Amino acid sequence: MKRTSQYLFVYGSLLDDANEFAVYLKKSCIFYSKGKFRGKLYDIGEYPGAIVEADSDVFVYGNIFILNDAEAVLEILDGYEGFGEDQPQPNEFIRVLLDIETDDDPVRCRVYLYNLPVDGLRQIVSGNYRE
Repeated sequence: MKRTSQYLFVYGSLLDDANEFAVYLKKSCIFYSKGKFRGKLYDIGEYPGAIVEADSDVFVYGNIFILNDAEAVLEILDGYEGFGEDQPQPNEFIRVLLDIETDDDPVRCRVYLYNLPVDGLRQIVSGNYRE
């Protein structure tokens, strides 16, 4: 298992080159691997939200990055994702540690998961936001 503090898994708008925070992420991190976890991806409007479902037969797909300065990068991304005590409660997204499947070994990554009810949201069945 890889170290927990330096890996971040992203699956949504942080993969979009037109997003200033995605550009920041790519400048502040190193691409590590493609990855996936068992769960569902939902269309929230301008961006997606993922939830974990360990017994699911569908996956959420994205990329793993190595954070060069985890504390600084996460502080900026927390604000973008609306995560933290200084953000509206309950947070729309929470940051958790999750084992992400890769072609090699699983990697323990930080990931922002959707934290509100998904009732009425459209599921992105492919699990891939960019498709």
